Amino acid sequence: MAREITVRIQAEDFDIAAEIDLLTKGRHDIGAVASFIGLCRDEGGRLTNLELEHYPGMAERAISAIANQAAERFSLNGVTVIHRYGKIAPGGNIVLVLACASHRQAAFDGAAFLMDYLKTDAPFWKKEHLKDGGTGEWVSAKDADDAAKARWQSDQ
Repeated sequence: MAREITVRIQAEDFDIAAEIDLLTKGRHDIGAVASFIGLCRDEGGRLTNLELEHYPGMAERAISAIANQAAERFSLNGVTVIHRYGKIAPGGNIVLVLACASHRQAAFDGAAFLMDYLKTDAPFWKKEHLKDGGTGEWVSAKDADDAAKARWQSDQ
């Protein structure tokens, strides 16, 4: 069957079960679906929301390239990446990654690869809005995020 790759950047929330069903419905070549759902933290109670900005078109192209690379590298049968933008309150969904494959390890590896690259390379900018009325810093990738991505470069 054809490989399904879906990338959406949207303000609206997503329905995880509906997205899994959409990716797998009628597919009998799929033996595993690995998922990752990223949520907005409250940063110790300081945060009212996290604002995510992106360049429309650019973000979709960059994430599509990563999704296609993951699908090829891990022999994935399908990939869904949904990333939200706008103001997201603590507890709200930010990102969904679904990777499906014939076998579980490929699905796990594909999902981890996608998240490691999304965390470091996806063209999104995040700004904290604080309960005290101020705005926090623009959030940048951490050293641990770069190290996680680096493991995939050494595995090539």
